[in-house]
Amino acid sequence: MVPDRTHWLRVARETADDLATDAVAREQAGKAPFDEVSRLREAGLLTLLAPAELGGGGADWPTAYAVVREIAAADGAIGQLLGCHTFLSWSARFLNEPALAALIDRRSAAEQWYWGGGLARQEPSLALTPTADGQVLDGRQSYVTGVLVADRIAVRAVRAETGEPVAVLVDPAAPGVRVDNDAETFGQRLAAGGSVEFDAVPVAAGDVLGSLSADEEVLSPRAALVSPVGRLLSVQLQLGMADGVLAEARDYARAGHAPWHPAWPVGSPHDPHVLTAFGELAVLVRAASALADQALAAVCAGLARGDDLTFEEHAEIAVVVAMAEAAASRAAQESTARALDVVGARSTSARLGLDRFWRNARTHTLYEPVAHRLRDVGDYFLNGAHPPFALPL
Repeated sequence: MVPDRTHWLRVARETADDLATDAVAREQAGKAPFDEVSRLREAGLLTLLAPAELGGGGADWPTAYAVVREIAAADGAIGQLLGCHTFLSWSARFLNEPALAALIDRRSAAEQWYWGGGLARQEPSLALTPTADGQVLDGRQSYVTGVLVADRIAVRAVRAETGEPVAVLVDPAAPGVRVDNDAETFGQRLAAGGSVEFDAVPVAAGDVLGSLSADEEVLSPRAALVSPVGRLLSVQLQLGMADGVLAEARDYARAGHAPWHPAWPVGSPHDPHVLTAFGELAVLVRAASALADQALAAVCAGLARGDDLTFEEHAEIAVVVAMAEAAASRAAQESTARALDVVGARSTSARLGLDRFWRNARTHTLYEPVAHRLRDVGDYFLNGAHPPFALPL
């Protein structure tokens, strides 16, 4: 019997509770998250979206989004790891032939791969060059999520002979691959990011996941859904971080710890300043969540349309996802910053670790700035222009 949504949400909650117990200590230690990925693997969350007949969890996208948000509330960096894996491990189903996608799914599920990487445009591009024996990958990608713990990495490369961008699957243990732990970000420290150099790395034909061309003659509306589907994972990640910081600040206030601020009377959970702050942030997060729900409904409707999806319908989906991304970014940044004010001077305590929420949210929003998304929304609203094909980092 295939587990249902209730089962997976319970598993996600239990895994999140487990991660929350030592989140502060793990974040401060900053070690590569092999143990954390093992927790996700043991919970069955790495194969969540893989079909049950191939050994996966058989879950749907609404369930996957809810799981990422739940994990992110406990640990934003591990939420990013899971979101990245969920997106990349499913990408072949958008970009490749069903038969090849099923082969990749089957092996990934059987071997419990964790997928790291990123398909966003980077400069200079990686080069995929034909040789007498096949093709090789060369170049350097400056930031790759999860690369320090990945079993496979999916990256964007450009065919040297045609300039076509494609998604490529690489074993990080293959000859010619060098991984450097050089990210040194102030937040999302457990997202296992680093740079990767590729020196004549052989790439089999079956390891090319598909085209990433924005040309409408190459990329169908259905395949183009890979963009809003991936961007909606970013939305859930940011909302999860907002959920997490508000929950910890609320628990701290309920435990009887009086917030302190020079302009505030020493109070309690009934202090009007505290109530107002929590009210404003609750409204902000709830509003962003409502927009995320609209975006989820649009994405699911697009997936259901399949090959019948039109470019105009895809544009409408991309725009509502961009709106949700902008709202979630604001909710995450304001919640993680203002929660420190609510707790007061005690929020500076390293023991509480409340600063990790702000650092994690700010790091993610710097890597995924919403200015481009707002511009896309404005251009669509004013001029009817379709948003460009933009993949998450």
